[in-house]
Amino acid sequence: MSGAATTPPADPDGAVLRRELARFQAPAAATSLSQLASSFGGFIATCAAMYAALDVSYLLALALAPLAAGFLVRIFIIQHDCGHAAFFRSRRANDLIGFACSLVTLTPYTSWRRQHAGHHGVWNDLDRRQSGADIYSSCLTVDEFRALSPAKRRWYRVTRHPLVANVLLPPLVFILLYRLPFDMPRSWRRERRGVHLTSLAIVVAFAGLGAAVGFDRMAAVQLPVMALAAIVGVWLFTVQHRGERTQWIRHDDWNPTAAALHGSTCLRLPRILQWFTGNIGFHHVHHLSPRVPNYRLQECHERIAAFRDVPTLTFRQALAALRLVLWDEAGGRLVTFREAARPGAAG
Repeated sequence: MSGAATTPPADPDGAVLRRELARFQAPAAATSLSQLASSFGGFIATCAAMYAALDVSYLLALALAPLAAGFLVRIFIIQHDCGHAAFFRSRRANDLIGFACSLVTLTPYTSWRRQHAGHHGVWNDLDRRQSGADIYSSCLTVDEFRALSPAKRRWYRVTRHPLVANVLLPPLVFILLYRLPFDMPRSWRRERRGVHLTSLAIVVAFAGLGAAVGFDRMAAVQLPVMALAAIVGVWLFTVQHRGERTQWIRHDDWNPTAAALHGSTCLRLPRILQWFTGNIGFHHVHHLSPRVPNYRLQECHERIAAFRDVPTLTFRQALAALRLVLWDEAGGRLVTFREAARPGAAG
């Protein structure tokens, strides 16, 4: 994107910066519709190619699974934008498309929207980690980890291991756990109904698909695609709040501007991966202004000088960041379990 960068004045509460961002918040209907067509069209076409490839070789069909998963991740980003009322000007249109996306992402729209809004209120706030809202970047401090019993420390290490947290659990969450309102207060009546409605619609849709193509063939295609998309999606929303320069802040010092600029990252992905992930790598911009559509996030980043020094991750660094699981308050950085065991870490 072209255009001279702007330099906002001293802006501790972020008011000036938000005024700058407000210029980018209006959705462009033509662009949104084009994204819908390319994302759903690409996903349906790739899945159809996978079904056709089954008659030749299952390995050939599996070779197409990453492409289908990429389109599914892109559909999830559209659902995410709809949840922030950022994809269309109309709230009704956002909700309609968001629900349609949920039928293929297997993510109940209304409940995920509310839980994700909670994440936007507490991310990287050390004193509000136990609210249950921030499931993407929650962590223990080094001192808290050391205070656990040996058995609880071992369990914490197992559940935070990248193979468990980022490979085994994501498909389980999206395919099975999202079918029930397992983690919602009973007062969330609308959201709980939304979960049951979404699950019913998914069952009907997959029953129809299974009857049309065969349930064994449906499982052979849809399960690996969904598993891959779940793994990539959870990775994206996890690493966006990790990195050696990412900051966790005590509540008295926490404010949305500081948390966005220093508690979110700019994930630099290869161009093709940036396209499939809907520019969500510009996560610092998204946290400052969730109403900016995904297709304008890069423009915001490039046009506003305040974003030049945000924590940045390369693709390789983002993979390594999965091991940064404890906050070292003394050192002011995220550390691995191995680093936390060294003398001088925290305390």
